[in-house]
Amino acid sequence: MLNNINDIEFVKRNLPFWEQISKEEQKLILDNVVNLNYQKGYVVYSNHDDCKGLAIIKSGNLRTYMLSDVGKEITMYRLFENDSCIMTAACLLKNITFDVIIEVERDCEIILIPVQIYKNLNMSNILIQDFTNQLVSSRFSDVMWVMEQIVFMSFDKRLAIFLLEQSAIENSDVLTITHDTIAKNLGSAREVVTRMLKYFQNSGLVSVSRGNIEIKDRKKLMEFAK
Repeated sequence: MLNNINDIEFVKRNLPFWEQISKEEQKLILDNVVNLNYQKGYVVYSNHDDCKGLAIIKSGNLRTYMLSDVGKEITMYRLFENDSCIMTAACLLKNITFDVIIEVERDCEIILIPVQIYKNLNMSNILIQDFTNQLVSSRFSDVMWVMEQIVFMSFDKRLAIFLLEQSAIENSDVLTITHDTIAKNLGSAREVVTRMLKYFQNSGLVSVSRGNIEIKDRKKLMEFAK
């Protein structure tokens, strides 16, 4: 149960169906919703966990990725402030041969509607069902976009897209990120990332130093990303 008025208002703002549901349903949500804080690196969800419910990101961000049986990672999507994540949706992916993991990428505060509460509301209210379906559809589209990149895009294009997206996330041309982290996000080998970054550097697109990558020619990098 939330006692902080700011948390309560945050819930109301981030549930688009809030004004259309009954007072009883609103009370049920507010009586059961909880505020959770996680540190960077904490695994919020994996295939071996029970489904948790609906999470709304209040601050920080999460990374959802697949993990193969040989330990290879690839990022499916990220979640940022005000994004919603139906952690039950991750359970729908259990039939694939990958583990699905949701990890804290930056220290994160989450508002969570527990799974049983959300499940009951979702079963009884068509507005909430519609919201759920839209979220699941959105995340599925994110996953399909990643699969399309892997199957149809060259690695230089994928890397260019990743660097530009990371620049937008960090709001800077200087990215604090390692080659290993990039490899994990793209489902590639570290050596491949290092080789392509060296090519980008020799072409004047970026400058690479230990733990940092600086975008030098954004326009040219964007051409690679097209």
